[in-house]
Amino acid sequence: MIGDSQVRAEDAHVAALELIDEQGRVGLGFIQSLFVPLPPEAEITRVFRFEAWPTLEDERAQALVHRVARPRGGNQRAWTLPFHEALQVALWDLAAKQAGLPLWQLLGARRDRVNAYASGLDFHLSDTAFSELFGRADALGYRAFKIKVGHHDFERDLHRLDLLKKAVRRDAQIMIDANEAWSPKEAVMKLERIRDAGHALLWVEDPTLRNDFAGLRHIRQAAPWTALNTGEYLDASGKRALMQADAVDLLNVHGQVTDVMRIGWLAAELGVPVTVGNTFLEVGVHCACALPETEWLEYSFQNFDALVEEPIPIRDGVAIAPEQPGHGLVLSEYARRELRRPDVFDASELGPPPLGLPEREIH
Repeated sequence: MIGDSQVRAEDAHVAALELIDEQGRVGLGFIQSLFVPLPPEAEITRVFRFEAWPTLEDERAQALVHRVARPRGGNQRAWTLPFHEALQVALWDLAAKQAGLPLWQLLGARRDRVNAYASGLDFHLSDTAFSELFGRADALGYRAFKIKVGHHDFERDLHRLDLLKKAVRRDAQIMIDANEAWSPKEAVMKLERIRDAGHALLWVEDPTLRNDFAGLRHIRQAAPWTALNTGEYLDASGKRALMQADAVDLLNVHGQVTDVMRIGWLAAELGVPVTVGNTFLEVGVHCACALPETEWLEYSFQNFDALVEEPIPIRDGVAIAPEQPGHGLVLSEYARRELRRPDVFDASELGPPPLGLPEREIH
């Protein structure tokens, strides 16, 4: 079970997208829905063929990933299903394979690794499960840890921070994520209480509403002892406005490769460091390696490793970008054979969770 102060989820609904070129090279992306099931496989295919395929057929992946468009009127709309990120990831995977380069190199990176922090998505866990999760993360070599806060009883937030301090190493770096639970003034008061309770924070994430730029700027100025990490919920235009409002210390980006690189270029121009939040199967390691002043990639212990033949390696709290052309993720035969659900199932019919890959834990 994962969740925060606003939401919780126990099942993940995922579709794999493979784009295949004339030479048989495959670009892989994943379509994810946490809170409602995706429709049956036949309907996903129908919608994809109608909405997305006309923009892809007979086009070149390397052209599509760089194309600049300005949709107008009714053409400026979301996909019926969440194809956007999957398309970008699959196209970049294919473009990098066609260029014969690992994706991080195609994106211009001069390094192949970045620090990863252990993120609990832990709001709904019991105290025991919370302590076990972060204790295990510490044992695996993680040195930075993020917990969920924003409980209606603030003493519970302080209690969780106390538990975390006991579960992890003494010199750990600590982050908190409120998922917009607080007002600006409330956030400053609670950050003061956290500081006075002896907890030093590397950053506070999304303490108040995403588009309250004045409120975010107030928090940033009134609580200078911790960094303000925000922007997760904003599209590229919103992230630009956030930075122009001087309302962010660390800009949070995710898995849409084209959008991330473009907004990362603007962040570099404005001197705003970037952090890479949760990306499906940690594919964001490629952008994290390529963008300047990006120190952190989020890892949340979600059980997706069985979907691919080999996940992105994380060793001693460092995520390492694969060396093979593309992003390095290949849909597993186990997933094709055992995890396919062409129809919508009730949660009670899904069966046991997929088998994870213990190698991730050994490191």
